[in-house]
Amino acid sequence: MIITLMIVVFVVGYAAIALEHPIKVDKAASALIIGGLGWGLFAFSGIDHHTLTHEIQHHIVDIAEILFFLLGAMTIVELVDAHQGFSIITDKITTNKKVYLIWILSVITFFFSAVLDNLTTAIVMAALLPKLIKDKETLWLFAGVLILAANAGGAWSPIGDVTTIMLWIGGQVSAANIVTAVIVPSIVCAVVPLIYLSFKLKGDVERPVDTELAEHKKNPTTPFERNLIFYLGVFGLLFVPVFKTVTHLPPYVGMLLSLGVLWLVTEIIHRSKNHEQKSQLSVIGVLRKVDTPTIFFFLGILLAVASLQSAGQLDIVAKYLDTTFNGQTAEGIYIINVIIGLLSSIVDNVPLVAGAMGMYPIAEAGMYAADGMFWEFLAYCAGTGGSVLIIGSAAGVAVMGILKIDFIWYLKNISFLALIGYAAGAMTYILMQ
Repeated sequence: MIITLMIVVFVVGYAAIALEHPIKVDKAASALIIGGLGWGLFAFSGIDHHTLTHEIQHHIVDIAEILFFLLGAMTIVELVDAHQGFSIITDKITTNKKVYLIWILSVITFFFSAVLDNLTTAIVMAALLPKLIKDKETLWLFAGVLILAANAGGAWSPIGDVTTIMLWIGGQVSAANIVTAVIVPSIVCAVVPLIYLSFKLKGDVERPVDTELAEHKKNPTTPFERNLIFYLGVFGLLFVPVFKTVTHLPPYVGMLLSLGVLWLVTEIIHRSKNHEQKSQLSVIGVLRKVDTPTIFFFLGILLAVASLQSAGQLDIVAKYLDTTFNGQTAEGIYIINVIIGLLSSIVDNVPLVAGAMGMYPIAEAGMYAADGMFWEFLAYCAGTGGSVLIIGSAAGVAVMGILKIDFIWYLKNISFLALIGYAAGAMTYILMQ
């Protein structure tokens, strides 16, 4: 009875997360409720206190590693943005040709996502686009394509997407292997929609007038400071996988080290500025802009999935998938992962991947071993499948909120592009095996 109630709570809570905008309840609130209720109900399932404590402590360590990593990464990116460091790249974009511009922005977004993570990159690009494009229809089209590029770019990097971060931290994939195994399918996923659009897009974009001048006037940083923080931030993020490889410490330790160095540097270079300027450019000031609700959302949803894992429900689902699609064969793994990818367009990919990690323990050898085919293909499918609907990825939801993109408009104009890119990338991975 209790276990059934746990599933009901999870399903209802998940529906609330998926319907965040219609019901006007932030998904973080729903996630925290189902996370807390899940463990609360599990405590009454007949499990003894000692085992219960051991279970939640085991999960909370894994969850904390992910959250500390994300908090550090988001703070670094916000710090770079506060110094307008990203203008180093965007200021060099001068073309007005629609085809050229969409290719340039997509390439930038693709590789930015690999370094900064797709959510952060999507937010940065969504803030940039209104400075480059005036027409709303064209703006939305570019934004939709950049969502595809952001998700594709995040899938092949160990720090590019929350789901890939989870798999990397969990030991399912290594940094070097995920890059080599998934980068080609991810490139195909991003390029196929662009090739299709290249035959359809005509003419130039109309740029808005005088939008950048006022913003630059507000920026109290010098070109030297802007360059220093940008390059230090990018180097700090790239340093994390190297630090993990050399020390074998969890990735969040390297991320916090990078944040600490940037924090020290900003304190030194801004120490002579007035209080108002320092508050905009210091880590303490920047922390106010970090997307804390997203952190709480991940905490809640990961706790909820962990409770179902401890209750044994994920094992049941795993056995069902294995039985239905023969998950011990390569063909079965392809089908299971493609389904997970398409499901992630309806529901968030984070709990889907968390669920898969709970359902399938890391094997000693074979397709479910560390760096095995199942985990590689899962990283690709979960990372890119969410692009099919705008609510299916954190990047999509963020851009939707910033630029007020209509769900139905995205469905009509972007979903097909996302689907052909996703399918082309999946076929590429399968053919590479």
